[in-house]
Amino acid sequence: MIKALKGAGAVALACGLGSLAAVPALAASPHSRAHSSSGAGRSTVPLGIDAAAIQGAKVYGNTPASTPETVSFVFKENNLGALEKQAQQGFSAPYLSVKQFATNYGASPQVIGQLQSYLASYGISTTVYANNVDVVATGRAGQFDKALQVTQLQYHTPALKSSAVGGGGATTVKAQRFHAPSALPSLPSTIANALVAILGLSNYAPSVSNAVHTSSVLTAKAGASSSTPNSCQVLSGVPADCNLPQNFEQNYGLNKLYSTGATGQGQTLGIITLASVDPGAPQYFWSQIANVKRTGSLTYDNVDGGAGAPSYNAGSGETDLDVEQSGSVAPGANIVVYQAPNTDSGFVDAFFTAASQDVAGSVSCSWGEAETVIQSIQALGQESSGYVQAFDEAMLEFDAQGQASFIASGDGAAYDAYGEFSGTTQPTNLSIDNPSDSPYTTAAGGTTLPWSETFAPGASVNVTSQRIWAWDYLWQPVSVLNGISLQTSAEEQVVGSGGGFSAIEAQPSYQMGVSGTTSFSDVQYLTPTYPSDTSTIFGIDLPSAWSFNGSPTVQSGVPSAATGTGRATPDLAADADPYTGYILYAPSSAGQDGIASPTQPGWGGTSFVAPQMNGAAAVIDSYLASKGMPQTGFWNPMIYQFAQQGNSPFTPLDQSGTSNDNLYYTGTKGATFVPGAGLGYPNLTALAMDFAKSGA
Repeated sequence: MIKALKGAGAVALACGLGSLAAVPALAASPHSRAHSSSGAGRSTVPLGIDAAAIQGAKVYGNTPASTPETVSFVFKENNLGALEKQAQQGFSAPYLSVKQFATNYGASPQVIGQLQSYLASYGISTTVYANNVDVVATGRAGQFDKALQVTQLQYHTPALKSSAVGGGGATTVKAQRFHAPSALPSLPSTIANALVAILGLSNYAPSVSNAVHTSSVLTAKAGASSSTPNSCQVLSGVPADCNLPQNFEQNYGLNKLYSTGATGQGQTLGIITLASVDPGAPQYFWSQIANVKRTGSLTYDNVDGGAGAPSYNAGSGETDLDVEQSGSVAPGANIVVYQAPNTDSGFVDAFFTAASQDVAGSVSCSWGEAETVIQSIQALGQESSGYVQAFDEAMLEFDAQGQASFIASGDGAAYDAYGEFSGTTQPTNLSIDNPSDSPYTTAAGGTTLPWSETFAPGASVNVTSQRIWAWDYLWQPVSVLNGISLQTSAEEQVVGSGGGFSAIEAQPSYQMGVSGTTSFSDVQYLTPTYPSDTSTIFGIDLPSAWSFNGSPTVQSGVPSAATGTGRATPDLAADADPYTGYILYAPSSAGQDGIASPTQPGWGGTSFVAPQMNGAAAVIDSYLASKGMPQTGFWNPMIYQFAQQGNSPFTPLDQSGTSNDNLYYTGTKGATFVPGAGLGYPNLTALAMDFAKSGA
């Protein structure tokens, strides 16, 4: 996941779904369906988007009845409690087929038939996914208005921007016109009570996938000879000072698996994204930049009509890097790219498509939104726990079918919602990212590799060992180079590995009893405060300012209402810092925001880690297949066991202090788990051997 960079001269781009916020103490009850009465024999159904709460949204009339719409009806999975318990303990081979999943856990054919017949009576056609969980309906706004007893309105929102040091904002969510209902939809109670959510009545596109890039202030103003520490001069005409996927493979011990002949052959990996790939970009990257000999195929699946034409503003660079990185790490694997519209229904449908097809043994995604977004929608009367559950249900199907999944944990460090608003107030509460907060996926966090540089007298960097990624180490040199206070520098560079404790998802059983998942150490640079005028964001009383301590001491704590008390993230980590980061080939970026070339060094974000782990999973599965063993499936139940053994395949980042933190959480000596880095960074060959010993 690559999120908004707030640094001078930065190519600052945000990858998140939504731009709302809420109080972390709000009690979001996962998997609830609080349907209120809506006339005799009818009940309301939760939505995923509250259009009226979006900052600056203005109504300019009713949605024309002829407007084409695609709406997703997500059913509650049958035997859900048993399914969740089994997933947390781990499914083992033989895994379920999609047909078996539908029989055991899908909605009943009777209630699905009732929904289809009801919608058909209004002229709406439906497609039932093979899992009997997701039903996608197509029709026109007027038909849905009548069927669901709503009035859809046309809205306009301005662009939402995050500030940048030295002037100039970076657009994080584009200005747009969209439609959305003014009230919750309703259906006959027998249907409504079986649903988790109705998604797609709003076509608001709240996220733009934009990658974190190194800040030009550390080179342009300092006159430094290089902006990144790594000298990896590749082919002629390609910039130096960049990492390639081969660096990931070497740094995290995947090379020894290649020597066994495992390259991902016979495997398929899936990429879930909300922007279309730049045509030819992955192939150019593989052949001309990474020098990778790929034998696997590359195909595309346009979910719900696809993500539209490739473009910089839509976030095609995100999709480019996902395919480039995963395909390089697993050159023998086939790749399916699930390109979906940037809407709540498109996002969820992409997950259900990958699950219902069941062709990908591993899947990754680098998009998400802060949990505070979801909490605020709930507080504003839109029961968004259904949106959370929809993702959980798709990933539960992955788990039951033996499909591993990896989702980026976010790039807002411990403050995932910060930077998603224009104006003078910002949510400053601790928050993690969804859907990487799901207990049924592997959340991928970020680290910084060792590097050092002197940019000017009094402005230097010296990272001596691999650490949790956060840009607190840049605050001082940026402060010096820009002539700003250290606090201003800090507040404008809230960047790092997403991680902490969920306020929505409960702690899964595989984390129980693991040291570091119910306590933590912290270094509180930034203490949330409430401004004297008691400002609110969307009518919710939020901390929207910070007091600053440039030299915090290490303190200890336990999860609480202020931090979240549930599922701890991420699960593992690898290099995600742009300053020790990667080269990206993204043609749609050239000429945008000062980007001169489609070939660009110095990119990072947890967006890189998720597809890299996806590729690694395919390589591991091909190694296991050569031994006649089944694919690994959902990693978490096993890797938490491996991490607690004497020869763990993970190196924990448990050092305490301000040289190892995600702007709040730091390491605890001897802890197995650390918020911001999870179990630590892996030796992937050792991990493969552990999977083999366990019988996968």
